[in-house]
Amino acid sequence: MDNRSVKMLILVLFVGAMAGSYLGEILGYMLPDGVVRQFFLQSAEFSLGGLFGGEDAVSLDLGIIALILGLKIKLNFAGLLGLGTAYYLLRYFR
Repeated sequence: MDNRSVKMLILVLFVGAMAGSYLGEILGYMLPDGVVRQFFLQSAEFSLGGLFGGEDAVSLDLGIIALILGLKIKLNFAGLLGLGTAYYLLRYFR
């Protein structure tokens, strides 16, 4: 695999997961209260520091400038479906 194809793979998978997550949240808010709505709105979060200065953020304060680093991934069922669909379409169109 060359460098360009790896970048394209990461981009397509990221966009697929984002699109699936957003569609799942929209669908979850449109459904009436119940188990199905809770299923679409429930998500798992993985965090490596807070992006905007949360309690688990990695920060470096140098006096006049502060650097705050973090990464949080929030994924739900529809996001996983979007990720799988993006991977399938990527393999299909190669």
